[in-house]
Amino acid sequence: MKRWFSLISFALILTLVLAGCGGKSANETSGSGGKEVVAWAWNINVPVLKKAAAEYQKENPGFKLKVVDMGREDVYSKLTTGLQAGGKGLPDIVLVEDDRFQGYLDAFPKAFLNLSKKGFDKQEDKFPEFKRALLSKNGDMYGFPFDAGPTGVFYRTDYFEKAGVDPNSIKTWDDYIAAGKKIKEKVGVDLLGLDFNNDDGLFRMTLTQQGTFYFNNKGKLNLTSKEAKKAMELNKKLKEAGIVKNTVGWDASISALAEGKVASSPSGAWLSGSITQQAPDLKGKWGVFLLPSFEEGGNRASNLGGSNYVISATSQKADEAYKFMEYFSTTDKVQEEAMKGGLFPSLNTVYSSKLFTAQDEYFNNQTIWKTFADEMKDIKPVNFTGNYSVANSEAVKAVSEVTNGKGVTDSLEAAQKRLENRIKK
Repeated sequence: MKRWFSLISFALILTLVLAGCGGKSANETSGSGGKEVVAWAWNINVPVLKKAAAEYQKENPGFKLKVVDMGREDVYSKLTTGLQAGGKGLPDIVLVEDDRFQGYLDAFPKAFLNLSKKGFDKQEDKFPEFKRALLSKNGDMYGFPFDAGPTGVFYRTDYFEKAGVDPNSIKTWDDYIAAGKKIKEKVGVDLLGLDFNNDDGLFRMTLTQQGTFYFNNKGKLNLTSKEAKKAMELNKKLKEAGIVKNTVGWDASISALAEGKVASSPSGAWLSGSITQQAPDLKGKWGVFLLPSFEEGGNRASNLGGSNYVISATSQKADEAYKFMEYFSTTDKVQEEAMKGGLFPSLNTVYSSKLFTAQDEYFNNQTIWKTFADEMKDIKPVNFTGNYSVANSEAVKAVSEVTNGKGVTDSLEAAQKRLENRIKK
C-alpha cells in the first residue's frame, strides 16, 4: 500500500509550513456569504449531512450547508494538499475516518479546531471511551465522533441449523473453527471468506479485541507481542482447517455472502447494509453473535471502521460550523437518520431508540442493534499512531506469508524490522 504522505520524515517540515502559511479556506475562496458552511464528505454521509442541515435550519434561519460529494481518496488527497499549504482551499468541515485521524493530528497539530476550547467537553459522556481517546491530544478533543464499527459474526441461521451448530455454543475462536469444519462437512460451504494475500481485517479486528494494535498504547511497535502472535495464529489455523473461501476484493466478499457460498462473516456492524441490499431474498436467514474470544470468558468486543468530523482551524465560519456539528453529533434524530443509511452511531443517547431495541425481521427477529450497542462500552481504545498506513502494509504482507506457510514468529519479527526501517527513513 502506498503511503498517503510521509508522517515521520516530513512531519516537522509540514508543521512549520502550517504554522507559517495563512491560506484561505474553500469557503472564503468561493466568496460565499452569510452563514453558509462548506463540508466535504462521501457516500451515505452526504444525504445524512443534508437532512441534518435541513432540520437545523428550522431553528437557525439563515444557516446554509454546502456539501461537496467526492470520493473518499479524493477527500484525503485534497485535505493533505490543503494542510500542506497551511489550510488553503480547505472547507470548513471534513469527514475523516478513524484510522486516518491520528496521522493527520500528529503531522498537523494545529490544523483542526480545538473542540474542548469551544465547550465540547460537556458532551464527552455521550460517547464511548475508545472514540474519545482516538480524537484527543493532550487532553483536548479535535474531532466530533460519528459512526463506529462494533463487531460481531454475521451467520446463516439455516446453514448452522442444518449442520447442528448452536451459535450460542461458540465462545472461543477454537469453537468457531470446530463449527466451521462441521458446517463444511454437513452443508458443503466454507465457514467464511477472506483475502489472505491482500487484507488483514481479521488480524486488526482481533488485535483490537485484545486491547492493542500495530502499536501499543505508548506508540511503540507491537507486531511481535503475544497479542499479535495470537491474532496471527488465528489466521494460520483458519487457513489450515480448510474452511476459508478465497475472496479477493470487496465485491467478491459480498458476492460470497449473497450467493450462499460462505456461512458467516466476522465484521463491523456496517456489513448489515451490504447484506440486506445485496441479498434481500435471504431475509430471516441471517443472524449475529458476538466475536468469539481467544479464551473462554475473554473479551468479545472489538471495533472495525468508523469516522468523525473535523473543523479546519483556518475556517472563516468556525463558530457556525461548530454549532452545527455539535447539533449534528449529539442529536438523536440525526443519528437515527444515519442508522437508516447503514451507519452505526457512536452517540449513546440514541441506543434507547426503537431502531435499536426492536427485533429485525431480516436478521431472524434478533435485536442485533441492541447487541452491537451493548458492546460499545466494552471496546478498548487502541493507538493507530501517525504510521498506520505503513504498518498496515507490513501486517498485510505478514498475513500473506503466514497463510502461505511461513512461521508466525518469524513473519512477525521480519515485519517489525521492516517497519522499524521504514519509520526511521
